[in-house]
Amino acid sequence: MFGPRIKLDKALLAKTKRYADLAGYSSVDEFVAHVLEKELARFEGSDSEEEIKKKLKGLGYIS
Repeated sequence: MFGPRIKLDKALLAKTKRYADLAGYSSVDEFVAHVLEKELARFEGSDSEEEIKKKLKGLGYIS
């Protein structure tokens, strides 16, 4: 997967690599993409920005 890169601190990267390995992903990138796809799917079908904000707030992503 070639696209924008993100930076993770060492501890988070190590944890992510461990979980990716345990789950059988071929790379950290593949694991992170899958996790993000699952999280973003929670917002599919939202009709408005306000509805998305309510969901983000309910999930603890924003206050």
